[in-house]
Amino acid sequence: MKTAVESNQTAVYAGTKRRLKLWFIVVALFMGWALYTLFSQIDRQGQAELKLADAQQKIAAATKQMEDLQQQVARLNDKEYIGQIATKEQGMVQKGETQIQVVE
Repeated sequence: MKTAVESNQTAVYAGTKRRLKLWFIVVALFMGWALYTLFSQIDRQGQAELKLADAQQKIAAATKQMEDLQQQVARLNDKEYIGQIATKEQGMVQKGETQIQVVE
């Protein structure tokens, strides 16, 4: 026959077991949420890195275009360059020069 102390210990043991199961469920849910958050942040980081690389390429292209335009502006301030453009594109010549045209 069980004594009162033994029956009390089995009741306490059952309560401890129940609390331990509940604690493991809470911990498992928390870990699941933490893993979900981790993987979603890794995905968002990858997307952000792609956007950053695309933006850096656009900036590099814009910088190159700006440098080319600044070079053209600097050339347009040179009188020799303007004379070359006038000769090639407009067919203009300076005084004393004759224009030679090649006919095929």
